[in-house]
Amino acid sequence: MKIDRFEDLEIWQEARELCNRVFEITSVSPFCSDFKFKDQIRASSGSVMDNIAEGFERGGNKEFIQFLSIAKGSCGETRSQSYRAFDYKYINQDILDDLIFRTTQI
Repeated sequence: MKIDRFEDLEIWQEARELCNRVFEITSVSPFCSDFKFKDQIRASSGSVMDNIAEGFERGGNKEFIQFLSIAKGSCGETRSQSYRAFDYKYINQDILDDLIFRTTQI
């Protein structure tokens, strides 16, 4: 089956769910008050889905692979920031586990 739109990619759909979850988590106190950190983790999680989309839209396998590599790096950044959020007591163990699972799954 040929996929014609990045929106049909399962990995992009999972990355979108991660981005939405990060937005939800960072919208409540005390996380929402740490503006710089909130912006960093939102940006890194958004970068995952955006790079998958951009690579797909480039139309070539070589470029797609390059952008998937960038997305993977952003996913690792989001995972690292999740640990930091846990250490700062912005999130609990269940939320950390969910974020670790999502970033590892992607």
